Amino acid sequence: MIELVDSHSHIDVDEFEPDRADVVARARAAGVLQQVVPAIDAAGWPRLARVCREYPGLHPAYGLHPMYLASHRDSHLDALRERVAGERPCAIGECGLDFFVEGLDPQRQQAIFDAQLRLARDMDLPVIVHARRAVDAVIASIRRVGGLRGVVHSFSGSLQQAKTLWREGFLIGLGGPVTYERATRLRGLVARMPIEFLLLETDSPDQPDCARRGARNEPARLVRVLETIAGLRGQTPGAVAAATTRNARSLFGLPPAPLPAASGGA
Repeated sequence: MIELVDSHSHIDVDEFEPDRADVVARARAAGVLQQVVPAIDAAGWPRLARVCREYPGLHPAYGLHPMYLASHRDSHLDALRERVAGERPCAIGECGLDFFVEGLDPQRQQAIFDAQLRLARDMDLPVIVHARRAVDAVIASIRRVGGLRGVVHSFSGSLQQAKTLWREGFLIGLGGPVTYERATRLRGLVARMPIEFLLLETDSPDQPDCARRGARNEPARLVRVLETIAGLRGQTPGAVAAATTRNARSLFGLPPAPLPAASGGA
């Protein structure tokens, strides 16, 4: 059986509240035995922690997402440090910069992002980075803070930007967008890139693959991402699954996957 890690799943959010147990069961049946679940704001941390305790194979990361800038307070950075010190999650995140959405103060974003990068460095944890129309700025931040490792999820930059990130100790995460034929630059990148820098993700419930356009995404759909990337690379799905699962477990320090028969929820 192929074993996969969904390196970016928001399975804790409201969209999965009615049927989360079924979503997790479908993922596990598809071979997605582990999920990294990044936070978006401080208010959601307690539920994220509860969901990850309830379902074997779910691993929390805590952070402050740039798209939710309006809900972040300076005190949340102190609370983040306390939570991370007490719980030791698999990563800091989701954090980063978003220069696409209007009305998000770039300077405020930068300050909160840099604080989280410093925390990740101080705690020796990987960081899960959001970079929308902001890859160069993210790279500059990573270099400025130094001593970091992590992943830029839903990567949409150039080959040169990807190479720079790899040199800085970062992997790139790819999901649903790579399944769209019009994503020629992204598909060309994944076809030729060294596989040791690749993670697979769904970003559930967002960014569905081309066969689920407009529908809620879920971790079981990671198989479609896997199959697309394997086809683009001329490799078997099993080979790509083994390599990317190894990458995810190494980066995030994940334990062995729980047995497929294990389940959580009511």
